[in-house]
Amino acid sequence: MPPKNPDRDRLSQIVSEARRHREQQEKTYREKAFKLFPAICGRCGREFSGKRLRELTVHHKDHNHDNNPPDGSNWELLCVYCHDNEHDRQSVADAYAPSASDKEDPSSYDNKPFADLARLLKKDNDADH
Repeated sequence: MPPKNPDRDRLSQIVSEARRHREQQEKTYREKAFKLFPAICGRCGREFSGKRLRELTVHHKDHNHDNNPPDGSNWELLCVYCHDNEHDRQSVADAYAPSASDKEDPSSYDNKPFADLARLLKKDNDADH
């Protein structure tokens, strides 16, 4: 039998505790959300009842699972399909979002396509007369 690794055992314990805490937290805000909102998906409008209620999830609008105001203002009920779609859309948006180093300073733009337009129009008008 291989020797015990105390670091690995401790890590496993921490992960297990974090999962239990998250499950408890989810249960609490899920129960609150179902008291605040009708059992309808906020995107597709499907209604849920009975065993199908498990297909309705609590989505955090700001994507912060620790932000659970008692009035439910950061939650919306979404079916599992709409919830997955929402997170997929967010992942794509994050992937295409410019990083801080990608952002350009507008004052550094050199291209001024209309800078000489007034002179060109005046010259064109003078030639017509």
